[in-house]
Amino acid sequence: MVDVADKLAYFQAITGLEDPEICTEILSAHGWDLERAVSSFTSTTSESSASAAADDGGGDAHLDPATRQMLERSEPQQNAAPPPSFAWKIITLPISVISGSLGLVSGAIGLGLWAAGGILSYSLGVIGLGSGSGRNGESSARLVSVSAATSEAVDFVSAFERDFGTTRPNFVGEGFMDSLQRSRNAFKLLFVYLHSPDHPDTPLFCERTLCSETVAAFVNENFVSWGGSIRASEGFKMSNSLKASRYPFCAVVMAATNQRIALLQQVEGPKTAEEMLVILQRVLEESAPILVSARIDAEERRNNMRLREEQDAAYRAALEADQARERQRREEQERLEREAAEAERKRKEEEEARERAVREAAEREAALARMRQEKAMSLGAEPEKGPNVTQVLVRFPTGERKERRFHSTASIKTLYDFVDSLGCLDIDSYNLVSNFPRVVYGTEKLSMPLKEAGLHPQASLFVELTS
Repeated sequence: MVDVADKLAYFQAITGLEDPEICTEILSAHGWDLERAVSSFTSTTSESSASAAADDGGGDAHLDPATRQMLERSEPQQNAAPPPSFAWKIITLPISVISGSLGLVSGAIGLGLWAAGGILSYSLGVIGLGSGSGRNGESSARLVSVSAATSEAVDFVSAFERDFGTTRPNFVGEGFMDSLQRSRNAFKLLFVYLHSPDHPDTPLFCERTLCSETVAAFVNENFVSWGGSIRASEGFKMSNSLKASRYPFCAVVMAATNQRIALLQQVEGPKTAEEMLVILQRVLEESAPILVSARIDAEERRNNMRLREEQDAAYRAALEADQARERQRREEQERLEREAAEAERKRKEEEEARERAVREAAEREAALARMRQEKAMSLGAEPEKGPNVTQVLVRFPTGERKERRFHSTASIKTLYDFVDSLGCLDIDSYNLVSNFPRVVYGTEKLSMPLKEAGLHPQASLFVELTS
């Protein structure tokens, strides 16, 4: 609904219609297309009213009977008949819609024919067959797509400079609303000149007042200037909006809220350069506080925006630094956790290896103890001295000596079992050796009885380690 209200206010400002019901009906008939509605409202009146606008009559002289009737409907004090009923509006609304649609179709067909003619003319000009009737050899048909308001503004500036020279206000080649926005951005007022080419006072006013060096310099320095001919659509719309009643007509306006125009000063009728300077100087002085305040507010907004951007940039930098530190801290923590886990794994492996070594050593010790016990049991009881008993003395590498009696029929292996059962050796690889004569009783003689081995009735052997 805000968009609808803005369109309604803008339509009222451009057309000068004050009755919101009439404006709503027109906008509804054109599907709330603001540009179509304004163009439809002014297209039938701009041509018939342009010549009458040069007179000093009232504003109604610019309008044909149909437009005047619509304006009279918006002014109850000038209309004795009661306004049309709601039922009549409902009945006539489809007709308005159909009429607008037919106008849109007709405009589209005409636009297509114009574009096709322009392309054909441009093509002929390229190959040297064009008429060349345009100024400076340029084609009269514009192939660059611009808005109608901009095209009219450029045409007006060109015609004004051709008629009155280059010492003039620097009218911008844009539509009125674009010029108003330009003045807002530049923190200046908008100087508006509505040109009535058929009015008798227009030439002298333009030559002696508007194009005087003092007025032109003052306007160019302190204002944004926009001009338009009332013969053109945009100029005619602004003459209705500003309610111009006498010409030459100048005005000073500024942008207001909700797309409205604040009219600060109207200058109607011929004025001298001195009178124009006094009026413009007074308007400028009266509006200076507003413009200064707007400039200060805009500068404050820019400073606040810049400050917010700097704060946002600083916040983002601090956030990125915090994130980088947090990421580094997390990576360091993960590295320490990995190192701790690796150290714990190695410690457990070493501990398990030690436990396994201890367990294996204990198992070996237990196995040796069992073996010694088994071998000691296999020896049986030591026999008493007798003719069939052999006395054997065994010397160990440590100097320790062990002696025992065996049956002469016992094998050499029995001597090895005896040595093993004592537990005096840490290794299993050894040989029993006699010195005189030197005889090694190795594995090949284990089954030989002691008597056959020459060890009876007594023998002295020593343990010789082999590894």
